[in-house]
Formats: sequence, C-alpha cells, structure tokens
Amino acid sequence: MAIAYSRDYDRILDDLVNAISTVPQFYEAFEMDISDWNSLSQDERDVCVRTLADDLFYVLGSEPSTDVGLGRAEYDASHSMIKVFAGSGLVHVVSLRE
Repeated sequence: MAIAYSRDYDRILDDLVNAISTVPQFYEAFEMDISDWNSLSQDERDVCVRTLADDLFYVLGSEPSTDVGLGRAEYDASHSMIKVFAGSGLVHVVSLRE
C-alpha cells in the first residue's frame, strides 16, 4: 500500500508539521523527553519535526495508523487524507488532494 496524493508534497509536509506539533509529547518519537526537546534550538526543532512528518508519511504508506507521542496519525485512503489525533480527539486533517 502506498499513499496516493496529488497535492505538492512539500505542502503536505508543511501541514503535517503543523499537525504533529500540536500532539502532546510528539518529540518522544525521537526518544527525547521535554528537557531534551527544550535544549534544541528552534532550527533544530524545525528539522526534527519536518523529518518526523516525512517519516510518518512513508510509515502510513505501509501501515494504516501509527502512534505519535500521546496521539496517532491515520491514513484515510477513501477520503484522501491523513488524520492526526491528540489523545482521542481529532486535531488536524491533512488533505492529499489539490
């Protein structure tokens, strides 16, 4: 299974970055705690979150959902979107179409 998309990949990643950064403890994907995360510069944080977004995109191409910190991300192929949840609540929908 692969993710089907028609939107510009960089724009999808921008939206995923925004979504992921709202999930509590998303930095645990890097095996960091809050003090590790806070010790990074803003540029380093930006690179980490962008890398995580890219990784999630490819993971969701082979798995229907994956954990992200205290939330999860799901690929909804029937609606051509990625859903990002914080805890049990939906926080963002990332469209994969123009």
